[in-house]
Amino acid sequence: MKAIQELPKSCVDLLLLRVEAARRDASLQLDRRHRVLMGQFLTPASVATFMARMIECRQSIVRFLDPGAGVGSLSAAFVAEMCRRPVRPDVIALTAYEIDPLLIEYLRKTFDLCREVSEDAGIRFEGRIVSEDFLEVGARTLAGDLFVVGELERFDCAILNPPYRKIRTESRERKFLRAIGLETTNLYTSFLAMTAKLLAVGGEMVAITPRSFCNGPYFEPFRRFFLREMRFRRIHVFDARDRAFADDEVLQENIVFRAVRTTDRHGNVVVSASVDPSESNLCIRTVKYDDLVQPSDPHAFIHIVPSRAGDSIRHKVASLGASLTDLGLTISTGRVVDFRAKDLLRAHPGRNTVPLIYPCHLRHGFVEWPNGTTRKPNALALDSRAEDLLVPAGYYVLVKRFTAKEERRRVVAAVYDPTRISGDRVAFENHLNYYHIGGTGLPVTVAKGLAAFLNSTLVDAYFRQFSGHTQVNATDLRSLSYPERDSLLALGRRIGESFPNQEELDRLVEEVVFHG
Repeated sequence: MKAIQELPKSCVDLLLLRVEAARRDASLQLDRRHRVLMGQFLTPASVATFMARMIECRQSIVRFLDPGAGVGSLSAAFVAEMCRRPVRPDVIALTAYEIDPLLIEYLRKTFDLCREVSEDAGIRFEGRIVSEDFLEVGARTLAGDLFVVGELERFDCAILNPPYRKIRTESRERKFLRAIGLETTNLYTSFLAMTAKLLAVGGEMVAITPRSFCNGPYFEPFRRFFLREMRFRRIHVFDARDRAFADDEVLQENIVFRAVRTTDRHGNVVVSASVDPSESNLCIRTVKYDDLVQPSDPHAFIHIVPSRAGDSIRHKVASLGASLTDLGLTISTGRVVDFRAKDLLRAHPGRNTVPLIYPCHLRHGFVEWPNGTTRKPNALALDSRAEDLLVPAGYYVLVKRFTAKEERRRVVAAVYDPTRISGDRVAFENHLNYYHIGGTGLPVTVAKGLAAFLNSTLVDAYFRQFSGHTQVNATDLRSLSYPERDSLLALGRRIGESFPNQEELDRLVEEVVFHG
């Protein structure tokens, strides 16, 4: 590394302005359906710059990786960041992967601009564009294919905005990953895993991804792999879902993180949040690594708590003494997958039908059925095929598996009360989770207490610490700590024929569970 006099800001700014103009132009030319198929969301300059500033990179020769480069926004932001520093590298050896022919043309022009700005800053720029599938080349490289150019190359740093889409069990992507011992269900985690494998020891990556990998059963194998290979050093949350990728109307909650390839669990993690990449109203703090990923958590959930207020929530929930097993409760997913049982669905109850409960039937803490305002069916016809879809009538606690983005709460629970709904059996639709005891109902007081606890602001706020999407998995609910049975019974006795408003409910939970 060498110190050189400051490069005029106009040169660096012009690079970023030109690449941002190219990104906007390319976005207009790309077919929208093709972009969805490919999982393409091109990185705006503001986000790219924000990410590049996280890179610490101090090597004199920097081997840089940009997988899924697009028009080169992240590469340009990295070059701009290196050129702005008072102590700069001697060489930037940049490798970018891109398979879209339209984007490759823009990427070549970006590399030309990067070369010009680097030379002005006294840095030798060596750019290489690989127009092959990143996962395929990475898998061959790591498997020791002697015909792969640069097979022994390891990268010092990488910045990535990986493509986002699910990958099928028998897809070619899964085949590449299995070849090197990886298993994951989404393209973005595939890119993260492959990038981690290609980093040198001590190498760093900065990535912007959905927050969804932080919890849930589908991402658990990936979390275990990533936490074994990498260590988080900083995680940033954008509080406003629609700011980071405003052009593409992306509402998935995104995080930006910096992680280093090391097995050293020591050291802390900087956790921050802001409304948008401009860092307006930045909230920032440092936490212990074991507060981010609790060693005792069997599912390796990642808890992102940017404010100190979140600590008291986490400690409060952790202080609860019971698990579902301790309470003798089980949680399952509703058995009725409606598109598989179309011929059994009925709009209204009638002879030889049983109540069919959808999320739309959950209102104000209880199940309200039938619902005349919904287009969803209200009943399931009885025949031999329906037998395995039913549970005996009883008190159950139902939780929505999915909530709409505009809903105020992430965790929404309600009591199924058999005295309000006629029938000796009932069917729960697949978008619901339900608590039961060995396939049968709960004691009424336990059911009311459990629903009250789940509907508390405390549980909702805790859940948001590790979940950035609107799905509530049964695994997430199993991982919660619960009040002990006596507390649930005491809380349930305070719930009558209707649930109190949110403020009163939260007061009851605080009084009964934590000061009872």
